[in-house]
This record gives sequence, structure tokens and C-alpha cells, in this order.
Amino acid sequence: MLRTLLALFLLAAAQPAFADMTGLIEGTLGDTGYLISKPDNWNGGLILFAHGYEGEREGRGSEGESRLSAYFKRGHYAWAAAGYRSAGYRPDWFLADTIAVRRHFIETFGRPRWVILYGESMGGHVAVAGLEQHPELFQGGMTECGVVDGVGLIDWYYAYTAAAEYFSGVPLLDAAPEDFSKLVNGPFVDRIGKPGSYTERGRRFDSVVRHLAGGDLPLWPEAMAQHSLDDLRARRPGPEYAHELARHADTRQIVYGIDPGLGVDAASLNRDIRRIVPEAGGRSAANPVFAPFTGRIRTPLITLHGTADLDVPLRLEQNYRRRTIAAGTSQLLVQRTQRMAAHCDFDQGAREKLFDDLVAWIERGVVPKGEDLLGDVTRLGGR
Repeated sequence: MLRTLLALFLLAAAQPAFADMTGLIEGTLGDTGYLISKPDNWNGGLILFAHGYEGEREGRGSEGESRLSAYFKRGHYAWAAAGYRSAGYRPDWFLADTIAVRRHFIETFGRPRWVILYGESMGGHVAVAGLEQHPELFQGGMTECGVVDGVGLIDWYYAYTAAAEYFSGVPLLDAAPEDFSKLVNGPFVDRIGKPGSYTERGRRFDSVVRHLAGGDLPLWPEAMAQHSLDDLRARRPGPEYAHELARHADTRQIVYGIDPGLGVDAASLNRDIRRIVPEAGGRSAANPVFAPFTGRIRTPLITLHGTADLDVPLRLEQNYRRRTIAAGTSQLLVQRTQRMAAHCDFDQGAREKLFDDLVAWIERGVVPKGEDLLGDVTRLGGR
């Protein structure tokens, strides 16, 4: 399906490009806008940037620069970004759009020495899908706060909500869009409490969610204080939620954990909690961007993640590490963290070093240092 979409997309006539006063080249390819920055003294490296989620709205996505675009320019690298043919959460379309911009760059300026696929947040879903499914197109990948386990993020939302429903007794998953926020801010909060003032039910919920997110992560209390209600999702999402996600959700493989001494054992929890099954075709290989990732990468991938990011939890990084171990490709994955409860709020120096280390890996074979996300997570982000 993805290749068909791409073929149809490339048949559309490209609109003339123009350069603005900052030297950026802007243009359109079919229904997708794009940005290209190519310095006159280009060193042959090209970075393709896949930006994050822009919410649910009409119209196509916006063209966005990464927070490394000025750094790329100083280093004489070229970069390009697709604006995406729509808003919303459609990484299958957005990967096709990004590949189209890559092809357009090569047709216009010539073939680069290497191409890095760089994804931020939802763009991490695009990046890892690209590395797995089109390894011949990219020589390296880089993500920050990225959805590196693809549909694992969707499963997280619904596993989180299933736990909230289980411990509160409030029917959140089947709530109508017009009733959802009332249920969350009314009976759910009444029964669970809030971080710092949990009820007994709330303490159980917090423990399960902590296990679900990746363990005893640094800054966990701060994360729950800021975001404890944000990851709740109904099966019928309202207009502000990503409509495409709900039909792909599958929590049958989730193994829930809970601390001892809270009056609930893990075996009973896993037996009795509600499981979400995807709609027909929701996890079909016919659209592999929405199928579980395989971990079969052939080029270096380096990632940066916040320890207590609850928009895109660290669990996704742990999941993808396990996938690469199973696939025998873990030597191609280097992962790093910073201690934070926010989403994508990294030090600029950490971003720049991430990129420089990836380039050294590609060009000189210097494997960067990373962290063990499957070890003692209490020590993550301490460097």
C-alpha cells in the first residue's frame, strides 16, 4: 500500500520552487509542501527531517524546520523536510511524502554521499519505519523523543486507559466523545485522586502505570503531576484526538506489573483487565507502517529520550531495544536519555552531539556511547 501511495504521489506534477530571503527553497510536490536548505559549499551530507504531530485539523501539514537546522547550515550539510499531505497522525503517508522529497532533492541537486532520516516525536515513527522498510534509501537514522516502537505508542495509550478504567471502575474506554472529559474530571478523579494525594485506588493505578512506562524512572512523580490525565483515550476519540490511532490499538500482548503490598497481584490484574483488539485490518502487513516493527535495521540508529516523558514513554525505547536484540541488530542501535518530565525539551548541545556522533559512526565507523535502557533505569540520564 505504501509503495502504491508513493507511486501515485510522485505522478503529481511538482510546483516550481523558490528561495526565500533566508536561503530556504520552498516548493510543492503534489499535495505536499517542502523545504530544502542546500549551502553553496555543500559537503555532500543530506538530512531528511520528519517533524512531530500537529493535532487533528483540516488541511495539509505545515513545513517545519528542526531545531538543528542552523547547526546543519554551519556544518555545510543540506537538509530537507516534507510538510506532509495532511495534518493528523498518518506516518504511512508522511513516510511516502518524505521519500518523495528525497527523490526530488536528488533529481535537482545530485546524489548525496549519505542520507540521514531524522525524526522528532511522531517523526520517530516515520524514521524507524523508513529505516526498516527502505534500508537502501538511508545510511543512518536519528530520533529525539521519538515514537521508535511505532504502534507501540497506540498500545500504550489504551493500556494506560484500560488500567485507569480497571482501578477507578469508570467506563472510560467506551465513553462517547461528548462525555469523556466529564467522566475523567468527575468520577475518575474522585475515585483515583491526584498525584500527591492519591486514594488507595490511585496508588495502585500509579504503580501499574510506572511499570507500564518503563520502571522506576527518574522524575516520575513530576511526570505524573503534569500529565496523569493526558494519556487517557476513549475508543471513540473526540475531535481533538488522533482518529487514526484507535483502530490500530492492540493491548493483548501487554504484561502489566504492580508493586507488592497494594492488595492486587499481577496475575489477577493481567487476567481480569480489559484487553483492546484492533479493528479488522488495523495491524495488517498490507500497511506495514502500522504493523509492529521488526527491529531489522541495517544502518546505524541513535536516539535521545526524556526519562519521564509521558507523551511518548521510555517504554517504547525499551521495546525497540528488545526487538533489535531478537533480530540480531542491537549493535546498530545506540540510545541516550536526559532527565526530564517534559516532551522533547532537550539541551541543544545534546542534540548537536547526537548528530555529530551519528556522522562519525557513518563516516568513520566510530560507534557512539549509549545507555542500557534495560538495566537499572534509576540511573538513566545521570551523565
